[in-house]
Amino acid sequence: MRSLLPQPTYLHRVTRVLHPAGGGLAVLLAGMMVFLGYGTGYAQGFQRVSNADDLFSVGGGARAMGMGGAQVALAEDVTAAFWNPAGLSRLTRREIAYMHTERFGGIVAYDYGAFAMPLRGENDVFAVTFFRQGVDGIKNTLNAWDRERDRPRTNPEDYITEFSAADMALLLSYGTQYNAYLSWGTSVKVVYSRLGPFADGLGYSVDLGGQYRRNQFKLGVTVHNVTTLMKLWTVNEAELEPLRDFFSDEELNASFPAGQNEYSPPSVRAGVGYTTRIQDFSVTGAFDLVIHGENRRTYYINAGPLSFQPHLGTEVAYRNAVMIRLGITDVFTDASSRLYASPTLGAGLNLGGIVLDYAFSSFAGANSNLGYTHRIAAKVAF
Repeated sequence: MRSLLPQPTYLHRVTRVLHPAGGGLAVLLAGMMVFLGYGTGYAQGFQRVSNADDLFSVGGGARAMGMGGAQVALAEDVTAAFWNPAGLSRLTRREIAYMHTERFGGIVAYDYGAFAMPLRGENDVFAVTFFRQGVDGIKNTLNAWDRERDRPRTNPEDYITEFSAADMALLLSYGTQYNAYLSWGTSVKVVYSRLGPFADGLGYSVDLGGQYRRNQFKLGVTVHNVTTLMKLWTVNEAELEPLRDFFSDEELNASFPAGQNEYSPPSVRAGVGYTTRIQDFSVTGAFDLVIHGENRRTYYINAGPLSFQPHLGTEVAYRNAVMIRLGITDVFTDASSRLYASPTLGAGLNLGGIVLDYAFSSFAGANSNLGYTHRIAAKVAF
């Protein structure tokens, strides 16, 4: 039997959606109305939440993890669709990528796939990206209880089913060069969440990114959810009907699940990178700073409602064929304001049109009991 407990954000989402203060079913109109000028008034019917975009916290590609997630200025392949869509403009060939990783001791499965191709010319690139993060094999025991006899059924295993709690997202991205130094791009995101047969939600938002490159120096900025991420949830009350016997009428009216809208404000990822060459070796260093406006204070470096997440990474490549990477990510504080960070390691092998990447990360500080994360990714250019 698997549990949601090892991942706080999943547990928070389950609690939020299966509660009158949480979730509902989203339509694309929610995001489109922002462009039509209804954003302020429409958002008044939404509940502001944190970690609504937890699905994207892992990102795409193993190179990024090996470098501590410092990618916004460096991304220039198919993975740029997420990190910074402006970087797509550097592609000259079609690329396809896939990555699988398991988090928290294998409980949370994470899959990522992407495809990118140049359009009219080498500077106009279109990409499609898919994310899925989920906990599978969760036991549903609601119907294994005999409500008339107020005890388990004689054959409870016949009434126990399994379900998944999963987030999925589809990104449609475009990147182009403005001039020799500057490029820009955008990604339209559709996010779908499903908590087994009990609840599901659909959301929509847009990312915007820009990159500036001059010689070895690189600068990048991405605004995630620039339109805000709006999501509407719906709850299937029929599936939760067995819960009614455990509540009095007053308790039921106060706590029985109901759908509600939610939204998450934009976040900004800004970073710099620099590459230098020493004979057959190239050395790249990068630093990213992610700024959230969600009032994340517990365990986060913060200033009022703003929280800050630094990411630091370096890569040493030999003839662009063998790469070794190091990074720092997940920088948090504890109750005594002591800083903790998770180190990352990575390696890559470039076989011409095929690139294989591996990354490793351990959890530190308050999350030290959550195990290790291994990430394997492959990319093909053709």
